[in-house]
Amino acid sequence: MEQRLFTKIDAAPKSEFWLDTGFATAHFDSDKDLNGANKGLGAEYRFNGSTSATLGRFNNSDRQWSNYAGVIWQPYAVGPVRVGLAIAAFDGYPNMRDGGWFPAAIPTLTYEYQRVGLNVGIIPTYKDRLYGGISFQLKFKLFE
Repeated sequence: MEQRLFTKIDAAPKSEFWLDTGFATAHFDSDKDLNGANKGLGAEYRFNGSTSATLGRFNNSDRQWSNYAGVIWQPYAVGPVRVGLAIAAFDGYPNMRDGGWFPAAIPTLTYEYQRVGLNVGIIPTYKDRLYGGISFQLKFKLFE
């Protein structure tokens, strides 16, 4: 039987609600005085096996409050790790649209075990407006 690196996640309907923490971010530009302890709170509602709606608020790398709303689309897995994108709108970054809303697509990996999970976002640097890094976010399943 052929072994595949990626497996397709079943997109059957689901109903899971997750409570998300803020983020811990390891910035690529470690010589800058960026905030890596991004305190905050968020939520995810998984409405099918591969897609969740997400929203939240956190203290960003520029030490300003940011809001986000979007979807996490993860149609594939590598072993127990979901692979996909967070496609969302963000605000609160002073060098990006003067702190206004902007769209972003962030490569996102997720590992879940029973009622606990970890989202890992790989955030690209964008000119001198957004600082890239790897962000870690804990999450807890409240119900399904």
